[in-house]
Amino acid sequence: MNRAADVTVAGAALLLASPVLGLAALAVRLADGGPVLYRQTRVGKDGVDFELLKLRTMVVGAEAQGAGFAVDRGDPRITPVGRVLRRLSLDELPQLWNVVRGDMSVIGPRPTLRYQVERYTPRQRRRLEVKPGITGWAQIHGRARLPWPERIELDVWYAEHRSPWLDLKILAKTPLALLGGTYKGATGGWKNPS
Repeated sequence: MNRAADVTVAGAALLLASPVLGLAALAVRLADGGPVLYRQTRVGKDGVDFELLKLRTMVVGAEAQGAGFAVDRGDPRITPVGRVLRRLSLDELPQLWNVVRGDMSVIGPRPTLRYQVERYTPRQRRRLEVKPGITGWAQIHGRARLPWPERIELDVWYAEHRSPWLDLKILAKTPLALLGGTYKGATGGWKNPS
């Protein structure tokens, strides 16, 4: 999507979602008194870092406990409120602000962590040619249930074939994709190359 369309769609979605976002934020705060937002450095277009925003769904300091960045169904670090937010993908709503700020697009590859980007092959680095998105080609084809190399390949395909029509197709298929799981398994979907 172009910048004007991103701002229009994300701004309208923020406005429409604001009551739900407000209630979800209140639930996170009341659950354990910790911060409402979870902030994490991710890699964006052209390999530039940015601060990704999400509603916090795990205990404070979760990355330093258990499986670190990997999260799986039943992970004890996920709060009861967090389970509901993750299941409904409401934890992703603050990323609409990332779109408005220009860090992300509505459609594009999901933003990844620096340690993952450092292990990309030259072909996989092509996914960094476009802004990361809230939804994308890999998300409508299985999300985190797909093996990591397959997700990356779908993202590269999108970077090579993106068009307004493809973006409309992705937008149309995203609601159904949200019904799928968001868990990645013990390795966070990432396998170290042999």
